[in-house]
Amino acid sequence: MSGTDWMSSRSEFAQPPVDLRTDVPHSARVYDYLMGGKTNYAPDRAAGDASARAWPSLPTSMKQARHFMHRSVRHLVREHGMRQFLDIGTGIPTPPNLHEVAQEIAPDARVVYVDNDPIVLTHARHLMTSTAEGRTEYIDADIRDLDSILGADELGNTLDLKQPVTLSLISIVHFVMDEDDPQGLVRRLMAELAPGSALAITVFTGDTAPEEVAGVGREYNERGIPLQIRSKAEAERFFDGLELLDPGVTLLHHWRPDHTTEGVRDEEVAMYGGVALKRG
Repeated sequence: MSGTDWMSSRSEFAQPPVDLRTDVPHSARVYDYLMGGKTNYAPDRAAGDASARAWPSLPTSMKQARHFMHRSVRHLVREHGMRQFLDIGTGIPTPPNLHEVAQEIAPDARVVYVDNDPIVLTHARHLMTSTAEGRTEYIDADIRDLDSILGADELGNTLDLKQPVTLSLISIVHFVMDEDDPQGLVRRLMAELAPGSALAITVFTGDTAPEEVAGVGREYNERGIPLQIRSKAEAERFFDGLELLDPGVTLLHHWRPDHTTEGVRDEEVAMYGGVALKRG
């Protein structure tokens, strides 16, 4: 995809140094490893291997989360005219990224990415590109610190919050423990967005493979990556006050399926997903 580096106008040497913390596993790099990426280190690979031993279908489930993101973005751009996206929990850039999917249909689409892994930040600075008509930007922040997101210049300078925005939370809320009130965080974020905005979210569940998914949770938690497994009822709570689009909250491969979902079985997917609109 043609485009220009959104960081090209900034000096590489002006960027502050970051501590990559390659000595400990990080959720974004474990995900990258299990998806076949190369931006990971020995602790990430050890965590990924242990998790995949606990549940060999984990990479399949992760890929379905990625495909769900692609389908939800295309649907919102084509059917609901969405042109602005706030993507929290971006992860290691892996084409096609959200802005590439959106801008392929609507070149003027604008996307703000948010993540708190320094390796994600480093790659985003150099790899995130945009069409000339659109824009991408990046915020280094944690979803649990909403003030650092909502108050960021990068957000205000890129997105018009008086117009509809899609809040995309893909493979992120299971890293937010119940004590941090993830549903409350989502409600606050949606409260800041204009009517007509949308929420697209995935929620990690043990409903389809309870023992195996519990094993994944243990492996993550033992390596210092807190992981919360939730039921369908808990997943549905994220959409309180919003208008769910068909087919509602469902296993990812059942949400508007296409060729990427062919042959996928329920017991291979440990994620619920859904898309909803904010009315007036």
